[in-house]
Amino acid sequence: MQEPLSQLWHRVPSRRLLGLTLDLSTAPLPALQREGALGVLDITEYVGETSGGIRTYLAAKSAWVAAHPETRQTLVVPGRGDAIIEGAGSRTYQLHGPAIPFNAPYRFLLSARTSRRIFEHERPDLIEIGSHLLVPWVARIANKGLQAPMVWFYHGHLPRLIAPDHERGGAQRVLEALAWRYVRRLARDCRAVIVASPFVAEELRAHGVTNVEQVPLGVDLEHFHPRRRAMAGETRRRAGLPDGPLALFAGRFAREKRLDLLLDAWAPVERRTGARLALLGDGPQARALRKHPYAHRVLWLPFEQDRERLADLLAAVDVYLAPGPYETFGLAALEAMASGTPILTVDRGGVAERVAATGGGTRYPFNDRDGLTTAAIELFRGDLGAFGMAGHRSAERHHGWDASFTKLFATYRRLLGRPA
Repeated sequence: MQEPLSQLWHRVPSRRLLGLTLDLSTAPLPALQREGALGVLDITEYVGETSGGIRTYLAAKSAWVAAHPETRQTLVVPGRGDAIIEGAGSRTYQLHGPAIPFNAPYRFLLSARTSRRIFEHERPDLIEIGSHLLVPWVARIANKGLQAPMVWFYHGHLPRLIAPDHERGGAQRVLEALAWRYVRRLARDCRAVIVASPFVAEELRAHGVTNVEQVPLGVDLEHFHPRRRAMAGETRRRAGLPDGPLALFAGRFAREKRLDLLLDAWAPVERRTGARLALLGDGPQARALRKHPYAHRVLWLPFEQDRERLADLLAAVDVYLAPGPYETFGLAALEAMASGTPILTVDRGGVAERVAATGGGTRYPFNDRDGLTTAAIELFRGDLGAFGMAGHRSAERHHGWDASFTKLFATYRRLLGRPA
């Protein structure tokens, strides 16, 4: 018997209705939960066994809904087979979908007919689209005639994913223009495009997307906390990590994360500070990164599904690395900040905004290997404790999940014309 989306909704009690022969296009669907509550349906293909930020967001949303009986949540996501996962006030429909080539661990969500059956049964007040490939079109087809208002949570910055080196001109500029045209087309079908950072809001508005709503994401402030730093030695021993200065990246090994630049830049950092580089995760660039000349010095860690061990690791390292220049928010970096760990980031994107605003780390110039090296050396020679506590204090003041989802659901109600 298969396990759907292992540990997807962390710490949310659930009952799984599984079966190798379950077919959600015809199987009886369970009774509606919380009749009369504000119902939100989340649909995305960017959830998988080793995925990161979107999965974390949806898990936290399920936990918040569980504690707020005036709300309910339905999730439609792809998986290896059909399944229904029941939670407190939330229900996940997992639909069989083939793997997306060269983009592990994600799968296509293809069935508009089954999705429509779920939409009709669950009767959401609002549909939130969480990806930009086929899902917006599947949702549009499934919603035809039902006319539930749709919003798009802009988790991935599509023009920068397609054309990450747009400054180079030529074909990159053409690809970028086509991507922005596609983004504007999707945005027109939605009542709002929700973003988590000013960086993305400004870019969207500058390119003709006018229905932008900004809602910062959050972090579990009890789970990710500096008190775990007291156990750093034991955490490192358990993970096979050395004593001494240590920097960590945790996430998908994908082109837009610019991990190749990290490897290019780190040899002189290690020579001058002794700081080792650890990369935790997996993804489409894993094989290429392991062939890098510096790869033999990297501490390679597998994707960590256990949230307790992940929180321990984020608090056990000296510096967290956020090299992706187009992060729409950067949840892992926020989790590290909440843990009291300083951030080294490129000077673009959502993480860079928070580091600049909080003093929770330092930044290096975009696409600048030597600049990265210099910034890393200066950070390790600086007051890491002061940087870490500045980030932690900001996370505590501004980024609890309760505040984030309170604002998000207030935004939903306003978009629906309902009282707060």
